[in-house]
Amino acid sequence: MSPSLRMGWLLAVSWLMVGPGCGPAEEPPEALVEEPGTVEQASASLNGLSFNGLSFNGMSSNGLSFNGLSFNGLSFNGLSSAQFAAWFQTNPTLADMVMRYVVRCAVPVGQTRSYWNPTTARTHTWVGLLGLAPDWADGQRATTTEQQVVSACLAAHTTTSGNTMAISVLGLNSRGQTIPYSSLELSGFAEHEACFFGNLFTDEGIYVASDQGLLRGSQSSPRGCALSPGPLQRVEENCPPIVPLSSCDVYCDSNLLKPYRSHCTYQGRSYRPITTRLRTADVFHCGDGVCQYTESCGLGTSYRSCLRDCGPCL
Repeated sequence: MSPSLRMGWLLAVSWLMVGPGCGPAEEPPEALVEEPGTVEQASASLNGLSFNGLSFNGMSSNGLSFNGLSFNGLSFNGLSSAQFAAWFQTNPTLADMVMRYVVRCAVPVGQTRSYWNPTTARTHTWVGLLGLAPDWADGQRATTTEQQVVSACLAAHTTTSGNTMAISVLGLNSRGQTIPYSSLELSGFAEHEACFFGNLFTDEGIYVASDQGLLRGSQSSPRGCALSPGPLQRVEENCPPIVPLSSCDVYCDSNLLKPYRSHCTYQGRSYRPITTRLRTADVFHCGDGVCQYTESCGLGTSYRSCLRDCGPCL
């Protein structure tokens, strides 16, 4: 693919997922996130670009520990097991969303996984993208490293606001292979965001730390659980099960030659992390003339009291 065509895909992804204005970004058409050969699938062929949108309810222990997949694999045998069916039927809507992101993270691009729901006579099909757990995707029991990197990937795809946006997903898969990225991706997603690590398949928890300094009081992010708050901000309160920590530099390795962290350590355990980046335009500034959904009215200059963008509270 030529550099110009690659940049065209990159811009198309960014434009489709995060449009202008102060309201919530529109949810992408269903075809963009579930059909093979669409913009999302094509973008993965050149980068580790993905779209967030997983609710925090989808990361509960019941969503991952008890669906049988960690033992039976993401294969026909795993998806046709009685254990998986019982888990799926408990909350089909939530389970469908969880599986969308599990498959997106674990299964390679170009592959899909399907489950036929006997209760509704509907077939659910989920599209692979990042290929972080190739052995698990082939039907083997998930290794500890696969559990870790898939957990980190799921955490990286969460949203507190329900808004969908493009993110750059960087790191290593369970075999130590780099998620493909390009200089165009790094320049288009220039805002360092966070590192995610932990294990949702066990009781070890899931964590996030900032991959940049503190935000200024005038800044805000639609991903409030990831970027560290500034002096006039507070840590996002609705992040469970994700536990916000301080800086990636405290817990993870640092390599100036690579745009991602290879391993993180917390409470004596080592983890395979995922590193994320955002578009610069997706870190909002009080004073840019647009009242973003992360900003509030008031007489000040912070995002919680932004006179210039949102006006006084009446």
